Amino acid sequence: MRSLRFMRRLSLPLMPLFALAACGPSEPVTSEPPALTPQEAALTELLVNGTFSSGTVAPWWNNANTPSYVESGRWRVDVAANTANPWDAIVGQSGLTLTAGKTYTLAFTATATATITARATVQQEVAPYASTLTQSFTLDGTSRRFTFPFTSSFSSGQGQVTFQLGGRANAVTVRLDDISLTTESGTGSGPVAMTSGFYVDPNSNPAVWARNNSGDGRAARINASIASKPMARWFGNWSGDISQAVSSFVAAADAADKLPVLVAYNIPGRDCGSHSGGGAGSPDAYRAWIAAFAAAIGNRPAVVIVEPDGVAQLDCLPSDTERATRLSLLRYASEQLRDRATNTWTYLDGGNAHWIPADTMAQRLESAGVRNVRGFSLNVSNFYPTAESSTYGNAVNAALNSRYGYTRQYVVDTSRNGNGSSGEWCNPAGRKLGVPSQTGGGAEMLLWVKTPGDSDGQCGIAPGTPAGQFSPDLATRLIDGT
Repeated sequence: MRSLRFMRRLSLPLMPLFALAACGPSEPVTSEPPALTPQEAALTELLVNGTFSSGTVAPWWNNANTPSYVESGRWRVDVAANTANPWDAIVGQSGLTLTAGKTYTLAFTATATATITARATVQQEVAPYASTLTQSFTLDGTSRRFTFPFTSSFSSGQGQVTFQLGGRANAVTVRLDDISLTTESGTGSGPVAMTSGFYVDPNSNPAVWARNNSGDGRAARINASIASKPMARWFGNWSGDISQAVSSFVAAADAADKLPVLVAYNIPGRDCGSHSGGGAGSPDAYRAWIAAFAAAIGNRPAVVIVEPDGVAQLDCLPSDTERATRLSLLRYASEQLRDRATNTWTYLDGGNAHWIPADTMAQRLESAGVRNVRGFSLNVSNFYPTAESSTYGNAVNAALNSRYGYTRQYVVDTSRNGNGSSGEWCNPAGRKLGVPSQTGGGAEMLLWVKTPGDSDGQCGIAPGTPAGQFSPDLATRLIDGT
């Protein structure tokens, strides 16, 4: 297992594109529209009258602080002054059926007569009003399209979409149009629906340490707070026969009816030679490795994170040729996992919220093959709060939608983001465990991708612990937030 975390942007000049290759136009030119992937086809619309073409508002509703009507084909909502909370001025549509583990996309176009921050939710319409999506967004005089993908964390026939527009002293008018809540048609066949929760790896580094050091006073705490939680297994050039290693791990999870999370971390030039340097010895070696990795999963359910930092670290590669090779290898990985691991949700790594600008990351992800797979991952082995990662993920999706006409789901690594970031990336003090792995929560999934307690390298508060080696001191400090 390895750590990484090149959080800072390198001083090499940033290529403006990384779309089709390392040089060329900032958007790829195609002779015909790309074929739809399974994620883009066969959608079911759950909302009624989202275009307001009938000239009426029903079945949308509003409260007393938000009188509304259709004006020029759009839904006009007049928000009263002096509302204390966002939900004091609220509109929405109820009676929606939501299914736990199923993915949805809420999309709408909106504008406002003043710059405001509003909030969209998908939640239960009755107490306890549990929310599976809570997303803030900014409105002003420019009409914008917003797209928020999520996975429902509950099943209910009493779901609702709301727009919470209050919480300010001055009155404002908001206009909404083309409101849509879609889901993939059918009963759902993704790996979440195929399994009964995330897999707890009995041979993770913290589990092995706790088992082998049961007399250590820290073992019980590490077992209870870390080793007993679902987390990813990292695979690379230390894994031996990759087919056997991957197949054994996935088979164990499958036997338990649980969903395994795997990290493919073997790209040539990995981590730009830093603490987690290494990787396959050549492009051909990597192609063989990732093809075997995908084939070993087969039709069993899994989640795969592809090459943490592999896209974000294009900056540090020394030539256009090497950047183009990196992108081609990532595209190959996306194709192999799409074609050989048929019940796997794959996420290309998209760095973190404070690294690469969202529009640039969208171009790189497109070039790396994100349209072939489920989506992208954020914050792997870093510390930024989930809300910051979600804001960044939504910005990447907005750029994907604007440039290429599609969006993707994203997942966030929450293994060490409980206290947020101090601006340091390599074994910083004062960090804390984040929310354990779950569906929903501000992204399609929140996952423990980085193994809590594994060192980032010989740095920070663990200067003598190599990258990927478990440290009980690091683990207990994450438990305590010290």
